[in-house]
Amino acid sequence: MSQLKVGCCGFPKGKKKYFQQFKLVEIQQTFYKLPSVETAKKWREESPLDFEFSLKAWQLITHLPSSPTYRKAGLKIPAESRSNYGFFKPSEEVFDAWAKTRDVAQALKAKVIVFQCPARFTPSRENMENMRRFFSNINRENFIFVWEPQGEWSDGIITALCQDLDLVHCVNPLERTMLYGKTQYFRLHGGRDYRHQYVDDELARLQELSGNDAYILFNNLTMYEDALRFKELMGSKG
Repeated sequence: MSQLKVGCCGFPKGKKKYFQQFKLVEIQQTFYKLPSVETAKKWREESPLDFEFSLKAWQLITHLPSSPTYRKAGLKIPAESRSNYGFFKPSEEVFDAWAKTRDVAQALKAKVIVFQCPARFTPSRENMENMRRFFSNINRENFIFVWEPQGEWSDGIITALCQDLDLVHCVNPLERTMLYGKTQYFRLHGGRDYRHQYVDDELARLQELSGNDAYILFNNLTMYEDALRFKELMGSKG
């Protein structure tokens, strides 16, 4: 039985209308600034029983305070502790950010947590060691951890880290080959400016690349329309 699930990164329409069309959404708000556990529980209660949430891990884990995404979220980090945030650093601040991310994920009853890294997170020895220490020291419980690297990471390094740390390699499969993971987790960003609308040939190719256990998340400006078209193409109820 196919477990393919289709949805959007965030709610491009009102929740009620969205719930009528899809059974999956990736929460983006959790990356910028975590909602309260109470808010996450409310979202869970508002959704259908068979609806699934995934979410992006809080940026305090993956991004440095110099990232413009901190400013967008209105996060103000004290100067004396700025060096303790982001890039999976083995700090109290990063592990606290993970604990808060985990609590929201549990409230949503989410299975998947996405760790999206910026291009500035390069395959340096320090960064890779930080990843190993982070994922080896947190309780992963029953979560599926998805890693989306950007920038110049070689296939060999990505594969080795994913194998060692049990991470699903997240890609746009129309642009890069997924290298590791029993589950597929695809994020289609619509190019650098999110404006690309996927044409029928691309959606047909995406169908060919999608296995039975796959999450397909659209993250472009026309995500709602593209996801509906893809769902129709797949004949999927997800």
